[in-house]
Amino acid sequence: MTPIRRDLLPDSAAVDPAGRLSVGGCDVLELAAEYGTPLFIYDEDHLRARCREAVAGFPAGVAYATKAFLCSAMARLAFEEGMDLDVATGGELQVALRAGVPARSLIFHGNNKSAYELEMALAAGVKQIVVDNADELDRLEELHAGGGPTVKVLVRVNPAVEAHTHEYLQTGVADSKFGFALEGGVAAAAVDRVKASSAFEFGGVHAHIGSQVYATASFAKTLDVLAGFAGASDAAELSIGGGLGVAYVGDERAPSISDWAAAVHEAVDRLGITARITAEPGRSIVAAAAVTAYSVGVIKPIAGIRTYIAVDGGMSDNPRPVLYGSGYEAFLARDASASREMPVRIVGKHCESGDVIVANAMVPDDVAVDDVLITPVTGAYGHSMGSNYNMVLRPPVVFVKDGRARLVVRRETYDDLMGRDVAVDN
Repeated sequence: MTPIRRDLLPDSAAVDPAGRLSVGGCDVLELAAEYGTPLFIYDEDHLRARCREAVAGFPAGVAYATKAFLCSAMARLAFEEGMDLDVATGGELQVALRAGVPARSLIFHGNNKSAYELEMALAAGVKQIVVDNADELDRLEELHAGGGPTVKVLVRVNPAVEAHTHEYLQTGVADSKFGFALEGGVAAAAVDRVKASSAFEFGGVHAHIGSQVYATASFAKTLDVLAGFAGASDAAELSIGGGLGVAYVGDERAPSISDWAAAVHEAVDRLGITARITAEPGRSIVAAAAVTAYSVGVIKPIAGIRTYIAVDGGMSDNPRPVLYGSGYEAFLARDASASREMPVRIVGKHCESGDVIVANAMVPDDVAVDDVLITPVTGAYGHSMGSNYNMVLRPPVVFVKDGRARLVVRRETYDDLMGRDVAVDN
């Protein structure tokens, strides 16, 4: 099998004549030695370039979907590059505020916002809230009656559009926990309620059809469905949400953010939509910006079946293969140009047979214990979905740029784990 496809690597990735991988001008083997493994390595220039591409593609407004990857440094970076931030929980809100992002640049999402979270958002003064259901409208009206401010809202509409992606990633189908159904007049009734209440300022409508969507035609179809509704409701803003897919393995291709934006605006022009068009990319900003470095701990050949390679991470730092059957590539940091001829299954250290990182990987046949193995395109939904299963410590995150690395999330310690555990009184 050929060496790793270069477009699956961060923009600044380079391979020296000896085959050693660097990102952001930093040698990956040296980073692994300094910070330990597992380690998330993000190309800062790559992140900034994708933010700028999104801002250019959606000049009326674009928010970074923080659920894809969030820490203070990422929040600050996206804001510096002209993006608002989409936060969906009180925790995400707190991180964004702590990073110095002004509340006027925050959009509060979520399908089950608690009264406490809504109070937090109102007290902070967020830009707007995307309302998802009637119970949330009740809570906001109760808070307003108690002296809370009038808040600008977008009504999240479920357009019943089936995006071509994993069923767990479809969020705009009729059978979904998200949004007010367009069918049956449910969304129209929600808009009428918002307009009639002093608790709200009606800002427009919002839709999100799913995640890891490759076909830009799916977004155009959503606009076909929503155009009449947005016009009839006098929506000043129509958010197309996010969900643009990225390529993870060698046989996948994905549209760029610019391609996505062009398809959306073409549909808007064709349909005569006059509302301001906004978007909320997440994965497409961060996924390919990062690689994860692991250390090989075990190589176990089973005659006539397969060879297992066990690394020092697993489903605790990348649960996507377990959740969605997601595919990844793998290669060695010491020889990124090497041909990969050895079929293996790369697994983690957790007590689960399903703890698989790459089910059908190809690696160089000289792979050895203590090698640093790399999985690319791990910048989205790895760190953010991480866990402490088996009490494994969560990895650190470094941003690299111009030959310098900065630690933006430190590695957890055992003291961190014990700090939340209430000791038993002996």
